[in-house]
Amino acid sequence: MQAIPADSHNVIQVRGARENNLRDVSVDLPKRRLTVFTGVSGSGKSSLVFGTIAAESQRLINETYTAFIQSFMPSLGRPDVDALRNLSAAIVVDQERMGANSRSTVGTATDAYTMLRIIFSRLGEPRIGTSGAFSFNLPDGMCPECEGTGEVSTVDVDQLVDRELSLNEGAITVPYYAVDSWSWQIMVNSGFHDPDKKLKDFTEQEWADLLHKGPVKVKVGSNGFTYEGLVPKMQRTWLAKDRESLQSHIKAFVDRAVVFARCPVCDGTRLAAAALSSKIEGRNIAECSAMEIRDLAAFVRGLDDPAVAPLVASLGELLDSLVEIGLGYLSLDRTSGSLSGGEAQRVKMVRHLGSSITDVTYVFDEPTIGLHPHDIRRMNDLLLRLRDKGNTVLVVEHKPEVVEIADHVVDLGPGAGEAGGEICYSGDVAGLRASGTLTGRHLGHRARLRETVRTPKGQLSVKGADLHNLKDVEVDIPLGVLTVVTGVAGSGKSSLIHGYVSGRDGVVVADQSPIRGSRRSNPATYTGLLGPIRTAFAKANGVKAALFSANSQGACATCNGLGLIYTDLAMMAGVASVCEECEGKRFTAEVLTYRLRGKDISEVLGMSVAEAHDFFPSGQAHTILGRLSDVGLGYLRLGQPLNTLSGGERQRLKLAIHMAEKSSTYVLDEPTTGLHLADVDKLLALLDQLVDDGNSVIVIEHHQAVMAHADWIVDLGPGGGHDGGRVVFTGTPAQLVTEADTVTAQHLREYVAG
Repeated sequence: MQAIPADSHNVIQVRGARENNLRDVSVDLPKRRLTVFTGVSGSGKSSLVFGTIAAESQRLINETYTAFIQSFMPSLGRPDVDALRNLSAAIVVDQERMGANSRSTVGTATDAYTMLRIIFSRLGEPRIGTSGAFSFNLPDGMCPECEGTGEVSTVDVDQLVDRELSLNEGAITVPYYAVDSWSWQIMVNSGFHDPDKKLKDFTEQEWADLLHKGPVKVKVGSNGFTYEGLVPKMQRTWLAKDRESLQSHIKAFVDRAVVFARCPVCDGTRLAAAALSSKIEGRNIAECSAMEIRDLAAFVRGLDDPAVAPLVASLGELLDSLVEIGLGYLSLDRTSGSLSGGEAQRVKMVRHLGSSITDVTYVFDEPTIGLHPHDIRRMNDLLLRLRDKGNTVLVVEHKPEVVEIADHVVDLGPGAGEAGGEICYSGDVAGLRASGTLTGRHLGHRARLRETVRTPKGQLSVKGADLHNLKDVEVDIPLGVLTVVTGVAGSGKSSLIHGYVSGRDGVVVADQSPIRGSRRSNPATYTGLLGPIRTAFAKANGVKAALFSANSQGACATCNGLGLIYTDLAMMAGVASVCEECEGKRFTAEVLTYRLRGKDISEVLGMSVAEAHDFFPSGQAHTILGRLSDVGLGYLRLGQPLNTLSGGERQRLKLAIHMAEKSSTYVLDEPTTGLHLADVDKLLALLDQLVDDGNSVIVIEHHQAVMAHADWIVDLGPGGGHDGGRVVFTGTPAQLVTEADTVTAQHLREYVAG
């Protein structure tokens, strides 16, 4: 049969990639195969896969749309690469948490709820109309009281005022209402209440005016101003805004003063009475949405009616995929914002598995995060199924179990940051093992069980824990040792630790949640490192420290210290370009003339943590930088924007800060996220150091090396969702391996045996 040119495009060709720390990287990636990218944190994996290949594919697709449609899309700059050939459309399945919009649920995000609504509109008795009548996001179906959110908020009046005092004595405890403040003066001079009368003696009218009166114009002397009751003023100025945009003291006040309760009218189901009245086999749609997905799958399969046969088949397949991927413990009414990064990624993955589209490039970012070794096998099956449909699958991953199934491996390094950005190996897995690279050497590496475990210095008791799926759990967590909490996804680990341990006195939590900050925030500002650096520059040059802050006097006036100019192009998406005045250095020309040991402030902020650690050989800066190196962030640049950090990097940054606080108990949530096999050993040494310094460390973790290294293990299960929520083992790792019969025990036995 003659060769057809179209069949010759078997590789994606990358030529001369220089994005971030990549050093002129050229590599061929086989199409319709599974390629895994390995290398230490910061070696350039994400720059190659996301920053170059996926970004260019996305940009080229966006360019096919009209200017009008492009104006609603994010602006994507062209990656720094000489050539990319044979790209196919790329779909990125990342770990970004799914939007925290309270109206988005697992059901709405996967279209499962849409199918369920149509089934109910056809089979539900009594018939109540179209599928829209079952939607809590449409006026036809939403509960009129809570408008489809399932919650109503009430304000706790006793958090706003002290009834024992008068206005003149400072009865109002709302921020910005202190005695003599402007807001207080409006209250007192309004004439609606006696400022010397104790609030507990107010008449009903006075209470109503104080708390609920709508905006009215009031005149005092010759001045006119607007008077507004405390509750509407609060709702307008704070409650209507995104909670994360509020200042921390306002956020704390709002959290105390506003109480969210289940809506009494729909009982939290979000739906109008008519939608709740319609049933199939005795169940309404809210009851179906609240079922665990594996139970719902069985219920749906039992619906035998030709009117909905194709829909029942599609919905059944979708629900089965969710079960297969290890999410059978979720329910369709679970809000998307409450899913962990790993769960969100798997929900997105299911949508693509059911798709008829093939010949696309799927890009995954550590799909094993949050997965027990037992679930990693299922994840591997899904990656292979996506490949076998005729797609190119690119995966950034550290776990050896995923590397094992790759058709092709690209190993980046040899180090991180400046020391990385090169291809150390490209080929099959057997070749990687024999290659002698850091990854190749560590593929078969196993952490051993501890020879001796530490003796606890007391315990932290949890009794009657019943949050989410926990079943009246009673457990003692030993103090002064390294405790690892493990169990399959959905077994109740986070509910137990974050629900009953995290909030206690002296407990510090370092997790992977986003660090709130502006485009200006970077590791130097976040860790307090900028303070001593500015002081050192000021001292060396005899000038004010404020000059060396890009948020203060020293900022370049053209870009306000951002280093970039954001241009709004009206019809088109805005673009960011490097500021021509300061060339991206963020400071004025005058500030850049001041030097510290030959370096200006922008050069210091351009250093990696490791370089800066040598540059500041003593003092507070050296101490902070030492902690950042200890947690494995030596490659981060001091001025790198925080919003470019991965979840694992954010967690390690928080850990570095908390290490200064002399805490007594640390709670870490999957600290191995984003860590290369070789760096896991460093993490274990760091955890040991924390314990040896007299702290207790509690780690929620799936990585067998961390389990093996623990002094004590608390294993939850036996499954996820309603099959979980129990403590199935507590004891030392050695006891787990020799005596226990849990899923974790089975996998740790295999791991230790090597």
